[in-house]
Amino acid sequence: MTDAETSLLPGLDAPGPGAKEDRHFVTALARGLAVLACFGPGRTSLANHDIAEACGLPRSTVSRLTYTLTKLGYLQHMPELGRYRLGTATIALSSAALGGLDVRAIARPVLRAVAEAANASVGLGVRDRLSMRYVDCQRGPAAISLNLDTGSRISLARSAMGRAYVAICPERERAGIYEDLKALDPVAWPALRAGLDRAVDEHRELGCCTSFGEWQETVCAIAVGFHPGGGLPPMAVNCGAPTVITDARFLMEVARPKLIDAVRSLDGVMGA
Repeated sequence: MTDAETSLLPGLDAPGPGAKEDRHFVTALARGLAVLACFGPGRTSLANHDIAEACGLPRSTVSRLTYTLTKLGYLQHMPELGRYRLGTATIALSSAALGGLDVRAIARPVLRAVAEAANASVGLGVRDRLSMRYVDCQRGPAAISLNLDTGSRISLARSAMGRAYVAICPERERAGIYEDLKALDPVAWPALRAGLDRAVDEHRELGCCTSFGEWQETVCAIAVGFHPGGGLPPMAVNCGAPTVITDARFLMEVARPKLIDAVRSLDGVMGA
């Protein structure tokens, strides 16, 4: 994933067409949430300057935000290190969010069966800005697997999971994603657009989207998007592994039918 794609505040003051005139958008709140989004696997503790760089904000602004979030319990300050880590108040938020995704419990046995049959990692993901966020992950028996787990974030534009999401999301949302990606990195946009347009065709014609070395050079993956129902947004399930374990041919010929059947069983599983 490129630095631009992992940027937490792309166009924060203008998060979409005409957003500068959106009087309902609270920029201060968005900035505070973006600070929290800086933390994740491999970034469990951060200093103000780390957060300022990730968010593209002045360090003085970040200092006020981290102070406020610490007072509210969403961050914990470690004075001996001059760094912050997520506070206990975020546990309640994450637990409530994941608890509301009952589809995870329903999907888990299905994901596990595909992972074992394909000897690969199988993940369930949702959109998080211009990324995809893992909400569950199951692994096959292979000794080597992808270093991804619940909470991990991957590229929306370059990963199979992200492309599968784009392939099935509403046209209006897709148009917004395209505009945000183009604004974030105009130079990279033509190649990203070509990959996403191809993914839409792949999902329609092959039943899945692919990413063979495009997200990470040593990773092959396919993914299928679905609508769980029950008021939940679209989701996607991927199946992938390092290239030393699997290759594109195996995924397309062996894993693809199993993944498509598995995801088909999850479509609308949460009801109307």
